[in-house]
Amino acid sequence: MVLLGLCILVAGIVNPGLIDGLSYTDDQKGIQSKSNIFLVFECRLVLDLIANHLSHSGPKYTFVHEATSAPATSYYHYIIIGGGTAGCPLAATLSSNYNVLLIERGGSPYGNPNITNLSSFGYSLSDHSATSPSQRFISKDGVINSRARVLGGGTSLNAGFYSRAEPQYVKDSSWDGKLVNESYEWVEKMVAFKAKVEAWQSAVRDGLLEAGVLPNNGFTFDHINGTKIGGTIFDRKGQRHTAADLLQYANPKRLTVLLHATVSRILFRWKGKQKPVAYGVIFTDASVIKHKAYLNQESGLGSKNEIVLSAGALGSPQLLMLSGVGPADHLRSLNITVVVDQPLVGQGMSDSPVNAVYVPSPIEVEVSLAQVVGITEFGSYVEAVSGANYLERAFGNVAKDLEIFLPHNHQLHTTNVPPKQREVMKNDLNSTAFKGGFIVEKLIGPLTLYQLAFLSWQPRTQMPTQLSLSTTSKNPKTSNGVLMVLKQSRRYDNISFQALLNLTSSFPINLVPKTGNDPTSLVQFCKFTVLTIWHYHGGCQVGKVIDQDYKVLGVDSLRVIDGSTFINSPGTNPQATTMMLGRYNININ
Repeated sequence: MVLLGLCILVAGIVNPGLIDGLSYTDDQKGIQSKSNIFLVFECRLVLDLIANHLSHSGPKYTFVHEATSAPATSYYHYIIIGGGTAGCPLAATLSSNYNVLLIERGGSPYGNPNITNLSSFGYSLSDHSATSPSQRFISKDGVINSRARVLGGGTSLNAGFYSRAEPQYVKDSSWDGKLVNESYEWVEKMVAFKAKVEAWQSAVRDGLLEAGVLPNNGFTFDHINGTKIGGTIFDRKGQRHTAADLLQYANPKRLTVLLHATVSRILFRWKGKQKPVAYGVIFTDASVIKHKAYLNQESGLGSKNEIVLSAGALGSPQLLMLSGVGPADHLRSLNITVVVDQPLVGQGMSDSPVNAVYVPSPIEVEVSLAQVVGITEFGSYVEAVSGANYLERAFGNVAKDLEIFLPHNHQLHTTNVPPKQREVMKNDLNSTAFKGGFIVEKLIGPLTLYQLAFLSWQPRTQMPTQLSLSTTSKNPKTSNGVLMVLKQSRRYDNISFQALLNLTSSFPINLVPKTGNDPTSLVQFCKFTVLTIWHYHGGCQVGKVIDQDYKVLGVDSLRVIDGSTFINSPGTNPQATTMMLGRYNININ
């Protein structure tokens, strides 16, 4: 949790009156102009609604179908399991020369305003229904997390920030730098935009610079130490462009995408082979009808036919284990036939821990997701989100808990409001009253590694049962970074840094057990308020489960291409690199 002192700077830059006690309401000001602009506003609103409706429909793909329409048996050159951040660009790329099947367990992101609209961010994450594009899970230590269940994967749910991996990451991965850059550019032409920076994000940028996160690197997709405006997958109209948009590159005659299709097992055979060979998959549709898809065995094409796992950091190791590739003892305990004893499948999983500090505002600020980032020299990235809509929708009625402690309610320092009184106060609040935003800090990790294990073999559950993703309580990067910035940050009489920590701590953002009672301990604050930023990775790592060509060790005709292959999360946010990776493997053979 680095740069928390930045929140004081942002508070002053966005709303000087928060610091200086200025009034923000002037009923006499602008009354004459209101009647003149009302008609213009009304017309603009209608036009925006029409534009939003048109954009929600998305590309008219002729190759996307419900799995219920799939034949009982089908044949392809490539079968890709998982239509997410890596699976979509990979399918589009391979379809230029091969017949490709892309299997996605969720539905389409198009036509769903909760996915498409920036202002609706949070609705999907708070939807816990069986058909939600977001599937919630909770780590062993109480961190609430989500897994995508929709075409486009995490790019259909995330905060949209687009930034490339650091050059050293590319070098350490032994990737071809020229091909990496070409692959990034291929992605960026379709889904990456320059962020529209308004008041809140501008204040964050200025606060980062004043706090010493230098230099000012302006707008760039590149990973450079200092403060920069990054890319975003939201366009200037606030419409999301997911990895599913990359399917516009596909050859529609050679690609088939099946939605609501759950793969239960990858099929292997040994006959006449030194190693087991993947040759097909079994999947069920929304009506729980089984289908089988096989690799072609045409003369001259057999060596090119492969199954590719792109089901993500949770899905890919899970499907390997369900198919008999994994720790033998664990598989036998679930009565799964062992194909290959691969003890490192599901190992080395981690998440980058995140902490946030709430910065209240007496006036509304724009709804904004991550656009500006501070890339520090001491092991953390600082971003920010803002706006009542995002907070209300992401956290629901819980958001009103914070409103009780806002400055204009004169209770910023109050932390002992009785439950009944708190409930009455919450119910009296207007839903638009919650304003402000969060300064968010991600630590460069991993700090702790974990393993993935299952208590059930049921594939439709698709949920981890023994996974821990948060950080430990002793983290010198966290507390030292905070102290360093506190020395550079300004203090104000009516909003102290400690008050903001107390305010943030009152927000029930996780289920981490609260032990200890030292409100001034930064280490304790970081432990109690730890969050995920959905950058969990690992489980099928290069050199452990797969080789440098992403081929699964111990079997043939099977690869893994997604975030489960990462040892560390690339850059400030991994989505750019994960999409790049799908394109990068154009020379998959």
